[in-house]
Amino acid sequence: MDVNGVAPWRRERLPHASGMPAWSMPADGDPGEPLPTALFDGIDSRWAWEGATGEGVRVCVLDSGVDGSHPLVGPVERAWRVVTAEGRAPRVEECEPQDGAGHGTACAGIIRGIAPAVSLSSLKVLGDGRSGSASALIAGLAFAIEEGFDVVSMSLSTNRAEFRDRLGELCDRAYFRRTTVVAAAHNLPIESFPWNFASVISVASHAEPDSMRFYYNAAPPVEFRARGVRVPVASPGGGTVRNTGNSFAAPHMAAIAALVLSKHPWLTPFQLKSVLYHCAANVSVQGGGE
Repeated sequence: MDVNGVAPWRRERLPHASGMPAWSMPADGDPGEPLPTALFDGIDSRWAWEGATGEGVRVCVLDSGVDGSHPLVGPVERAWRVVTAEGRAPRVEECEPQDGAGHGTACAGIIRGIAPAVSLSSLKVLGDGRSGSASALIAGLAFAIEEGFDVVSMSLSTNRAEFRDRLGELCDRAYFRRTTVVAAAHNLPIESFPWNFASVISVASHAEPDSMRFYYNAAPPVEFRARGVRVPVASPGGGTVRNTGNSFAAPHMAAIAALVLSKHPWLTPFQLKSVLYHCAANVSVQGGGE
């Protein structure tokens, strides 16, 4: 863990890996120096999610909506949208499971592919151009927390500093109410929120093709790296396309978190994050071997 006597979390931030979304692992697949093996005996991928399907876990995709008719998405239990109007507070209303941008559908398809039995819901906070307001994001996240979802998958953020405190309060509320927020890091090396809050599971990308392989990153602000390069995702019209970005790494981690919660439903967000640490490819000896 130490190089020249300096722990990873105390060092200067590494430069942006060329050709990769910001905060991601280099495309050559080098995860950096080895990390300690499991601190608690018996916690590995078999313990964490073997045999799990996501059944019993409620996941909300906070995004551009979700196309419930796409064959890779499957049933959408409920769908809402945040409605904004000038001079009025944002409000959340029920709607049809639709997605004019395709971004939320892509994320939902990843989750369904890994955790096929999750109860999947959609909360539209982005417009059809994949952009939206911070106030809509805040209203949507607050609603998802009050609805008591087990996992909220967010592949979006805001860089407006005036909303930082409110988003921090919401993520802390989620943390203590046992709602795990999984947030994608920004694709550019800029500061945005809420992915860099300690109360969320923050995710950037690696370039490997294994959807179940992820890495722990000991140097903040990103904690985990999951598949996010040339990922086959659901596309408008019922097809698929390959996309790259931290947006597509986050739903991989959200789905794996759902598998763990399906098998171990009493885990808190803190405990869940610890379990994921032990199952990371650069930490745990998978399968319990030496």
